[in-house]
Amino acid sequence: MNKTHSESNIRKVALTSLSGTSIEWYDFFLYGAAAGLVFPKLFFGEVDPTTALILSFLTFAAGFIARPVGGIIFGHFGDIIGRKRTLVIALMLMGIASTFIGLLPTYETIGIAAPILLTLLRFCQGIAIGGQWGGAMLLVTESAPSDRRGYYGAFAQAGAPVGVILANIAFISVSSLTTEEDFLSWGWRIPFLISFVLVFISMYIQLKLEDTKAFKELEAMKSSSDSKPKTIRSSPIVEALRRYPRRISLAAGAFLSVQVTFYILVAFVLAFGVQTTDLSRNDLLMAVLIGSALMVPTQFFFSDYSDKHGRKGIFMLGALLTALWSFALFPLIETGNFYLVILSVAGGLIFLGMMYGPQAAFFAELFSTEVRYSGASLGYQIGAIVGGSFAPTIATLLWKNYDIFWVSVYIAFASLLSLASVYFLTETYQKDLNE
Repeated sequence: MNKTHSESNIRKVALTSLSGTSIEWYDFFLYGAAAGLVFPKLFFGEVDPTTALILSFLTFAAGFIARPVGGIIFGHFGDIIGRKRTLVIALMLMGIASTFIGLLPTYETIGIAAPILLTLLRFCQGIAIGGQWGGAMLLVTESAPSDRRGYYGAFAQAGAPVGVILANIAFISVSSLTTEEDFLSWGWRIPFLISFVLVFISMYIQLKLEDTKAFKELEAMKSSSDSKPKTIRSSPIVEALRRYPRRISLAAGAFLSVQVTFYILVAFVLAFGVQTTDLSRNDLLMAVLIGSALMVPTQFFFSDYSDKHGRKGIFMLGALLTALWSFALFPLIETGNFYLVILSVAGGLIFLGMMYGPQAAFFAELFSTEVRYSGASLGYQIGAIVGGSFAPTIATLLWKNYDIFWVSVYIAFASLLSLASVYFLTETYQKDLNE
């Protein structure tokens, strides 16, 4: 009876985490698609198209710059007041910021204030996503059976490719149902306005889910006069940095390949494909959508594999394959063949799934309960800002000033750094999270 109830509870937690993170990432990636396709024309005045694209991708980067800020703020409170409440606040912040982007006047209406407000709202998105990942990931992994942490952690991780799918479906649907003029005038706003549903998901989590067993046990230890757990002498963030500087640095390094490659595949490839082939905007969005759909089962398969055989080996193999695939990626796109473009994007996202799927459990297992939210979030978000923030911008500069080959070198270099970082981390899959 208890086992059945426990299985039912973890499934509810996992599915709720998946729904929340999917919509959260939908908002974050929606901005990426808009940054490549819409914002250069609407928010950056009368500059030339290449400059407008670079400026648009720089506002995209603002979300990444904010992610460590969100990780610090929400990590601090997540280790003090719990995983659930901080996740709820992060989801609400994202829903409100994204809705306001959908209501924002353009450069033609309010001038320079338009890109400034756009960047500010993107910064809020970054703070929200910086806090969301740690809460969603720990809500699942700390609730899961010890031999299934990788598998259930993949529910939180699956929110990213599902978010890409939802964002691309939203753009393809609106684009197909409107003229080009109407799409640029008001159609692009509809996907952002839908984001308000996040407010309702956050209310459900607040009312229907409990905090994790590991956090509740830590709270019980703190209040017990008979036990003396390690005390947090300062804020959880500072304590995590004091105890685990090497693990945080290596976790950030491990995440580089995922971040650099992912944002080149879901943002830069859209602009590159439109400008170098005869494929339409919707063709490229569809290629990214199909690749993301294939990434989801890949994540679950390799996360389940990591529960049985360890996190490190499959993570390192994914990094190596990503490095090799980077040199096939752009030649396949340059063919202009729709099916080869799908192959190029899907191949890259499948190899990323080998790393990103097991990552939730891997990062959770690197840190002790009292600083786990802070430590895991720091590693994740530092990797995000170093790897993902300027990836589309750097890729654009390398492509325009040198050659697309150097974008492949950039991806491969980041992947080899990730491989080395994981090599120097300890294997964690048999660790007890309740210690």
